[in-house]
Amino acid sequence: MRTYRALFDAHVERWSNGLPAGDLHAPMAYLLALPAKRVRPVLTLMACELFGGDPRTALDQALAIELFHNFTLMHDDIMDAAPLRRGQPTVHARWNVNTAILSGDAMLVMAYTALGPDPNVLAVFNRHALEVCAGQQLDMDFEQRDDVGLSEYKEMIRMKTAVLLAAALRIGAIRAGAGEADQERIAGFGEGVGLAFQLRDDLLDAFGDPAVTGKEQGGDLRNGKKTWLLIRGLEVEREHGSSVLREQLAMDASERDVATMITALRELGVEQEAQAEVERLAGTALDQLHLIDPNGDRTAALRALAVSLIERAA
Repeated sequence: MRTYRALFDAHVERWSNGLPAGDLHAPMAYLLALPAKRVRPVLTLMACELFGGDPRTALDQALAIELFHNFTLMHDDIMDAAPLRRGQPTVHARWNVNTAILSGDAMLVMAYTALGPDPNVLAVFNRHALEVCAGQQLDMDFEQRDDVGLSEYKEMIRMKTAVLLAAALRIGAIRAGAGEADQERIAGFGEGVGLAFQLRDDLLDAFGDPAVTGKEQGGDLRNGKKTWLLIRGLEVEREHGSSVLREQLAMDASERDVATMITALRELGVEQEAQAEVERLAGTALDQLHLIDPNGDRTAALRALAVSLIERAA
């Protein structure tokens, strides 16, 4: 992981240093310089090497994935009116909304420039990039609805989060010349990890230690955000004839008792059910690696990275 990360970070630094001066490009360099895990581009390089390619030949494609991801963050922050990103002012807060919109648009164009002319790579990128946008729209739609089901939520996080991991891995495999079957398997691994990652994120929001996560405990619950936990909790409440969560959601967000909501989720068995779902999704994802490499030697690093993302405490 560290080797791939160092390789990619050096590539990003060269790219950022070559940007023209001015407020169109400065936000790009600023956002890319903020602390980040770089999971998606690292996965592109790892997949390329897994299937016999030189990861250096996939650096531009990894950059394209990271540029697209940051383009979505720049625009998401505007939609959410978020003042901070990774502990620092968001682009629209540091500059202004119009500059953030234009810089994000330009970042998307530059992602395509970095992606290269391979029609197979372009087709994968286009399909999954559109899904990411559709997932974001669904997430916003859910804010206005009280009847969101678990299957709808899973499809939303699949598109908003998981498919970009799948795209990163598939593009790395394409650069290495992997066959269609292996491309499907590595993409399936990425999608499964992405789903488990997001559900783990839901768990950490409600049950994580704020001293470790660095976030308010139960922030999503206080805001009534449609997460796996809240959706399932409301379902179980209806089955049991209880109403703690519904009573809390009927209040103004500032008046909700998050501790009461967390206790209710625990007593309903939702925490344990969610953890079991994380483990199921992770197992399904890791099964795809076994199909690629039954001995597990070539996929050990990918397996370790997946486990670290799914079992993280923050």
